[in-house]
Amino acid sequence: MRYPIAALLALALSAPAAAQSTGAPTLPPDATLLSVSAQAEASRAPDIATVSAGVVTQAADGNTAMRQNAEQMNRVLAAIRAAGVADRDVQTSGINLHPQYRYEENQPPRITGYQASNTVNVKLRDVAKMGKVLDALVASGANQINGPSFGIDDPEPLYDQARVEALRRARDRAETYAKALDLRVRRIVSISEGGAAMPVPMPRMAMMKADAYESTPVAAGESSVSVNLDVVFELGR
Repeated sequence: MRYPIAALLALALSAPAAAQSTGAPTLPPDATLLSVSAQAEASRAPDIATVSAGVVTQAADGNTAMRQNAEQMNRVLAAIRAAGVADRDVQTSGINLHPQYRYEENQPPRITGYQASNTVNVKLRDVAKMGKVLDALVASGANQINGPSFGIDDPEPLYDQARVEALRRARDRAETYAKALDLRVRRIVSISEGGAAMPVPMPRMAMMKADAYESTPVAAGESSVSVNLDVVFELGR
């Protein structure tokens, strides 16, 4: 049996007695509660970029592997500073030393050497320099690079844009339901914000260009945030 939308909404959404028992605002006897979920996004070009860069070296003994790694890593760090990256934007993320094994049939594993690695995370506040920085890292001895990833240094204003848009969408939906029921939206009873999604890269066909030479091409795209709202409206005549 199919029920009209007005009957379903009146049955499922209007419950003033239950609302009062849970401490909700007192509602007029003729009020109907409508719960609406809305989601919105806001995007803009990223203003920070991060890349992970490191050095991996191998030697017959652990001490030599670590020493060679340190020498090569110092050159990488010097190149990062020469690129204008502040010390606060460079952070070591891992230093490792692992034995290398040779496996032969019916024989126990045999250590043949050692592998040392040192990795740093680099934050760039001038996104346009990413291509040149990547080239400088490789030229100075970095043989392990991951990234880049892009983001917004202060995403809160972008979240506010998404909040306003999500609230507008929720209001528009409430107006649609109210019109179908020959009612009007009286007020917002409550607003609940769900988990806000962090900035994520959005593709954009734009490459950063080198000033004097062709550096590694990097597409910054856009970073996007999203907000989910649950809004309860009071409907009535």
